[in-house]
Amino acid sequence: MAVDAKIPETSLWANRKCLLICAIVAIANMQYGLDSSAIGSLQAMPGFLEVFGYKDPHAPAGYAIEGTFQRLIGSLLTLGAFLSSLVAGAFAHFFGRKDALWLACALNAIACIIQISSTDKVAVYMGRLILGLANGFLVTFSNIYASPAHLRAVMVALFSEWVNIGSIIGAAVTNATKSRLDKASYQIPLGTLFIVPTFLAVGLLFVPESPRYLLYNGKTEEARKALQSLRGDSLSPEAFELEWVEMVKGIEEEKQAANTIGPLDMFKGTELRRTLLCFGVIATQTGAGSWFVISYATYFMIVAGLSVDDAFKFSVMNSCFGFVGVNLGMYLMRHVMGRRSVLMTGAVTQGCAMLGMAISATVAPGTVSARNCVIAFTSLYMFSYNTFVGDATYPTATELVSTRLRSWSVGSAISLGYFLAWLTGFCSPYFINPEDLNWGAKYAYIWAASNFCCLVFFFFFVPETKGRTLEEIDELFANRVSVRNFKTFKTTIAAEALKDVENRVPGAEKKLGIAEHVDQA
Repeated sequence: MAVDAKIPETSLWANRKCLLICAIVAIANMQYGLDSSAIGSLQAMPGFLEVFGYKDPHAPAGYAIEGTFQRLIGSLLTLGAFLSSLVAGAFAHFFGRKDALWLACALNAIACIIQISSTDKVAVYMGRLILGLANGFLVTFSNIYASPAHLRAVMVALFSEWVNIGSIIGAAVTNATKSRLDKASYQIPLGTLFIVPTFLAVGLLFVPESPRYLLYNGKTEEARKALQSLRGDSLSPEAFELEWVEMVKGIEEEKQAANTIGPLDMFKGTELRRTLLCFGVIATQTGAGSWFVISYATYFMIVAGLSVDDAFKFSVMNSCFGFVGVNLGMYLMRHVMGRRSVLMTGAVTQGCAMLGMAISATVAPGTVSARNCVIAFTSLYMFSYNTFVGDATYPTATELVSTRLRSWSVGSAISLGYFLAWLTGFCSPYFINPEDLNWGAKYAYIWAASNFCCLVFFFFFVPETKGRTLEEIDELFANRVSVRNFKTFKTTIAAEALKDVENRVPGAEKKLGIAEHVDQA
């Protein structure tokens, strides 16, 4: 006889309070969408180029921008995010996750003021670096917040939801100001970067600290109150007790397995496999070519021959395609496909979109047909990336690491992701800028190959974690379960937690609707 103990799955409506709290935390990611959309568009805006660029009668917009300045305004943001993500684990260990988000809000406001008020390139560089420091904390800590197993994909995928909302707002604002030739043309879009720190700073007043974080720091009563605030309204008393006991048991077992919490623990024993998988999954965001497309899409389309006005319109359209893709991806992850299948499907569709873009530029360079192909395949890429890899990477990466080391592991992985993004942002202008290699859309050959490499990684190394609690995933890795057997392996921690709940609340098993079954030999 065995007991198949599972915490009951409840609807999004039943978890509306938890969903609202997670959405408040996830709004931090909107900053990335706003900034990427604004900066990517400003580089093609005459008002911005008049201040920070130079006149060039041969350029499509009448102005051009120095490659060094173009590289630095993108790469310094990424460098700042790399540095702050790298120290995220240490900061969370001593000060907590909410304090990290509040600090990020303050840094965000300072960076915005610098960028809006100054016309000095050095000051702009400093503003970009500070904004990057803020973004690193925003992305890291908003993506490791608590959520129930069966809704984790939806709630963590709110990252992509807010990124795309930010992109749409940023694209709409820059489209509205693109024709202005004064400083307000770029100051207004940069002013939208005040939205996130303002709303997040106020919203955090009503958000409890992560229950697992509090448990690990010995604050048991506070942890239980935090879980009650997040999940109490959506579960019966017996189901809530089961979730609480499973969480406590999982953390106790982790503490027994390792007495220390630090960066070196990420590379010891079974943690090494989990750390490398987390690093690899986050790295595939860059490997998919997303940073190149998001950062340079508008500029890239102008170089390909589109007018400034048309390029901005297509930028808004691509952001809307991305938003539709995010919502489709959330539905697929919850109701249709596992994390692994979503990731592999994305690698194939994104690779094909990049390949189509590159082939069109090779076969018919400089033609209207090639330009139309750039537009079409860019749109297809934005839709498929946001539906698949963009939606699934953070849910998957944050599930793969242990609760004990989550801040360290996810922070380091995001730091690696930002380093790779910085490398992409720094090198891409060399390939697409007419002053340098002038590859144009042929640059997409590199990203097509990169996507197919990601497919190999997903297939052979990434296990399926859909529907598993974080404590079950800990047990699976502790037992060194292979990728092939990950989905079907029977864990015991939930059954052990149920026994404890039965001792505290007689009859809980029947109330939860959990039945015994006979394992066949």
